[in-house]
Amino acid sequence: MYPNKTKLLKEEIKAFLQERKGDDMRHYYLGKSYSENILDPIPVMQAKGFKYFLENIKLGYMQNEYFLGLVWNKFEEFEDKDEKEYYERFSRRFGGPGWYNGEGWQHRDHYAPAYEIIMTKGVRGIIEEIEISKLKYKDDKRKLDFLEACKIEMLAFSDFIKRYAEGCSNKEVKENALSIAYEAPKTFFAGLQLLWFCHVVFLYKGCGAMAFGRMDQYLKDLYVNDIEKGLITFEDGQNLLENFFMKITEFHSIYNICIGGITPDGEDAVNPLSYAILWAVKACQVPGPNLSARISKKNPDKFLEECLKSIGTGLGYPALMCDETNRKALMRMGYEERDVNNFCMVGCIENLLPGMQPPWADGRYNAPLAIGYTLFNGMNILKGKKESINTGDPLKFNTMADFMDALEKQLKAYADVYILEALTESSKYDKYNHPNPFMSCLTYNCIERGLDINNGGTKYPCVYGAAAMGIGTMADSLSAVEKCVFVDKSISMQTLIKAIENNFEGYEKELELLKNAPKFGNDDDFADKYAVWYADFISGIFDEYRLDGKGRVYVLMAANTQNISGGHECPATPDGRKARAPLSDAGSPTYGVDVNGPTYTFASLSKPDYTKIAGGSVVNQKFSPSMFEGEENIKRLCALVRVYFGRGGQELQINSVSREVLKDAMVHPENYRNLVVRVSGFSAYFVNLDKAVQIDILNRTEHTNS
Repeated sequence: MYPNKTKLLKEEIKAFLQERKGDDMRHYYLGKSYSENILDPIPVMQAKGFKYFLENIKLGYMQNEYFLGLVWNKFEEFEDKDEKEYYERFSRRFGGPGWYNGEGWQHRDHYAPAYEIIMTKGVRGIIEEIEISKLKYKDDKRKLDFLEACKIEMLAFSDFIKRYAEGCSNKEVKENALSIAYEAPKTFFAGLQLLWFCHVVFLYKGCGAMAFGRMDQYLKDLYVNDIEKGLITFEDGQNLLENFFMKITEFHSIYNICIGGITPDGEDAVNPLSYAILWAVKACQVPGPNLSARISKKNPDKFLEECLKSIGTGLGYPALMCDETNRKALMRMGYEERDVNNFCMVGCIENLLPGMQPPWADGRYNAPLAIGYTLFNGMNILKGKKESINTGDPLKFNTMADFMDALEKQLKAYADVYILEALTESSKYDKYNHPNPFMSCLTYNCIERGLDINNGGTKYPCVYGAAAMGIGTMADSLSAVEKCVFVDKSISMQTLIKAIENNFEGYEKELELLKNAPKFGNDDDFADKYAVWYADFISGIFDEYRLDGKGRVYVLMAANTQNISGGHECPATPDGRKARAPLSDAGSPTYGVDVNGPTYTFASLSKPDYTKIAGGSVVNQKFSPSMFEGEENIKRLCALVRVYFGRGGQELQINSVSREVLKDAMVHPENYRNLVVRVSGFSAYFVNLDKAVQIDILNRTEHTNS
């Protein structure tokens, strides 16, 4: 019924992207509408702008698509630049989370909507709930303004679907789209189309990294029922999923899909759709979507083995998430267990309760800077200026405890500044005047409370992620200081300071001693204890803060290639890393120092208490392709992952492209246009990456069977 059009659609999208032209027209259409509705309450005025935008953008179609909706519809060639600029200026004065204007608003995207709301109720059911809530709050003007904005946007969404369907020449695709313009979907095909339209609208609003969440849960019944009733075959389902995932490549961002794990009731959540999604992503062999697999003790080994087979193709998908560790970390934040059981990931690996808390926001906490502050009493020697507090002359530190005491004070002072900046950003806009009604309609409690997703509408408050950088750099540096300065006394503190100040030029002997100190990633407690301390201390600092009086701060061990730019800010460190060189990546050991194989590496990685890391972590590993060859090797890898997660590991993502292939791709990129690799929290075409990122991936320790 639904023949496979994956390759045809891939080529069609490729040609389309090469020929696309035009400017983003969102703010032009918004500005025109705002100018005509300026006397309306601002939430209503903005909702009318959304409606006008959807009514006027030019629609595009592809011959080989099963799902209507092109993100690039918002781009047009427009000749009257003066008129466009005028209305854009008018619009941007009202920028905010609903229509992002590029001014740094937090908690506006990186979100996992409660798609099950619209899947079960349709637009009709949501409109009915809005009307009930309007009666409830008939004497509260601000809530009525918000609810009216919700109604306008949902009806505009419905009309947009109808307009798109009516312009389609493919009868089957047209009828499928019309069926979900107002009613809830009754088939798997219809459910996917409704999901895609929702996603496209979020992108129209400028909301990036919007997660599809637990697709294998909220679409499961439609999928299973269609197959059981004979409406589709297994092959039909795969072809629809592949077509859906290929559509994602039209507009690049990080769209996370979560499969596996457990149900809200605590039972094994793996089902036929979990496998279908996994196999479809594997078949597409494109960098997106960002597939994450929750691996629970309750999931069958077959599920993990199939995940590893997909990873072994070189795709790097899915990222593997330990269900037990992540759920314990979220339970520590005070959520109800049933809600925690339904967690998913947004962006790269960030844990979120879908539809129950405002969108994710985070920032980089570049902890290795504090080592320099400790050694130079608050100075950043790369900038030649004071950046932090005084913690005393390091020449007077007589013990490692003295050094650690000063370092902890520097880390705390840095965290205070970090949180102050986050609070300043998150309170930048008035929440009544900058709502996101469409997103709120796909969030629990917002309509019932008559409040926007960022204005108290959600069950739980917002959270902020502190992405703690460089656990390997921190652990290795502290191990080197203790070993060389305080235990062996082979390097004096004064000499260490001079060596770092001079970027080790003329201090080659000291550099060698520092590099030979124990390193994190080899199951050596001398170094590993500092990784344990790092997770404990950093989580302890951020546990003290609250956003808007309630929201917690999650710690992450994640970098998303920011270990490169973060390292560029840092002077040399005592682990032997040179000034401005990359930091260790995310939660991984420093590349090249974990030399004893994956078993030892995983032993080190599982020592920190990751139940304190609620935001999630990224552990990048590189395994040789031979480790994925044959069923026996897959079973060995499955056992290795099970042991690692059983000991408390939180996350694992694996590159399986050999060093030789990566090297050749850097020299001959024209031969490797379709080579996909795992970067850090996402996958990408290797030849399209910045050279610094390519080198960072190349430098990862490659584990083999030998």
